[in-house]
Amino acid sequence: MSAGTDAPAQKPDPRLAATADFLDTRVGISKIVKEFARKIFPDHWSFLLGEIALYSFIVLLISGTFLTMFFVPSMAHTTYPEDALPVTMQGLGMSEAFASTLDISFHVRGGLLMRQIHHWAALLFVGSMVIHMLRNFFTGAFRRPRELNWLVGFLLLIMGLLAGFSGYSLPDDVLSGNGLRIADGVLRAIPIIGSYGSYGLFGGEFPGTDIIPRLFTVHILLVPALILALIAVHLFLVVWHKHTQYPGPGRTEKNVVGFPLFPVYTAKAGGFFFIVFGVIALMGATMSINSVWAYGPYDPSIVGAGAQPDWYMLFLEGSLRLMPGWEFVIGGYTLSLNILVPGVVIPGLLFTFLALYPFIEGAVTKDRGEHHLLDRPRNAATRTALGAGFLSIWFVLIGAGSNDLISTHFNVSLNLITWIFRILFFVLPVVTFMITRRICYGLQRKDRELALHGHETGRVVRFASGEFIEVHKPLDSYERWVLVSHHSPAPLEIEPAEDANGVARPGFEKDKRRRRLSQFFYEDRIEPVTPAELAAAQSHGEHDQLEGSETEQLEARTH
Repeated sequence: MSAGTDAPAQKPDPRLAATADFLDTRVGISKIVKEFARKIFPDHWSFLLGEIALYSFIVLLISGTFLTMFFVPSMAHTTYPEDALPVTMQGLGMSEAFASTLDISFHVRGGLLMRQIHHWAALLFVGSMVIHMLRNFFTGAFRRPRELNWLVGFLLLIMGLLAGFSGYSLPDDVLSGNGLRIADGVLRAIPIIGSYGSYGLFGGEFPGTDIIPRLFTVHILLVPALILALIAVHLFLVVWHKHTQYPGPGRTEKNVVGFPLFPVYTAKAGGFFFIVFGVIALMGATMSINSVWAYGPYDPSIVGAGAQPDWYMLFLEGSLRLMPGWEFVIGGYTLSLNILVPGVVIPGLLFTFLALYPFIEGAVTKDRGEHHLLDRPRNAATRTALGAGFLSIWFVLIGAGSNDLISTHFNVSLNLITWIFRILFFVLPVVTFMITRRICYGLQRKDRELALHGHETGRVVRFASGEFIEVHKPLDSYERWVLVSHHSPAPLEIEPAEDANGVARPGFEKDKRRRRLSQFFYEDRIEPVTPAELAAAQSHGEHDQLEGSETEQLEARTH
């Protein structure tokens, strides 16, 4: 065959063709591949946060399946063998749940590694979900049409917390037992129904004999099933609505700039899964966590300093530690505000704000358009400030959950630390909100200056007329696009309280409240650069970095 002759086309494998035809005629695989395999996804590191959560959950399922084979979810009493490790537990009375946890840790091959992988994966699962939601919040990814998907993500976070708490309580050690006792106290503090709820949950007086088997069922069956269902809904809505993207040249509300799902994104996602799996496995192999043999089996009389839950439940611990011991007796019933307020009211308010914020902002702006381009946090100053203030509350509560450790490590009075955190709980969110919003406005002004005049070069030029100017370097098209492409909503304008005939207008009070909220969000704002302003600035030669030699620049300026 001559060099110029084309090689014959390779014939497809008939078995592969037959399989494809079978699937296409039964389930329409060609339509599915056409719809999903060529789906475009933008390429940005922050979009990997949701993938970390997904991959961590897969690791949880794999490691949890292994642990299920050996764990005994029973509170029946047993005596730990005299010839079993660890030595400190030999001959002690304990529940079968705690004994099986020790057996997994010391006698099942790879058991301790799997326990620690499972625990680290749980921490990473919740942590990546939290950061993923924060990214969605600060960039406005929750706006229409994604309000429902925001609620799905919120429910995923709640299910993640429930999964963590139920799994954390299974070993029946001192630490998890005290966590269950706190949960029982919070449940009992709820007026009227609290005692009935506690009795039903524990099958009698605390701790009873049913709570570990019930939590085991919740942990391995109910919660994972709900999480899988919510993940399916979440991913379906992501594909249905198409992916959000950061603003830039060529990116509009009607397109997505990125790579197709197959083969580019599939290969990248597959590789990233093994990276996440490898990092979690490395943490499980080298970083000890939840060493239950150091605590011993649950005994309500043993409580020591430094007993904190996992980080995602530490805010509740801190809230309980900050609240004064207020109790009132009303009609013969004790109202325990010292538990009800920090354990139910405060978490309820914080989570309600998180869940409903997209609808609050939508009601304020009355924006009915679809948004697929993300905001820069600085361009939504009030939203960013609210988010920062919201986070400051969580940081205060998390810090308060470790007030005993702070006291012992820094040799400071525990009461002083508690009062400092109480004051910070009310003061820090307000201060954080004000500072953050001022920073955002300052960054907006800086962006406006950059868009109009370019980057400062530090070069000062003197002309023949004696005039001095600083030469600025113009922005490239990408930089300029990012700085000028955003929209700054104006406060809502409402109709007068009375019409032309002096008749009171229905709904005026409601509109007035919405206007106040709108003014709170948008009254102080920095208008983005208009095309006319940009054109005028570009024609103003004294701020441009001209091409050519310095002599040519001076001649161009003087003429």
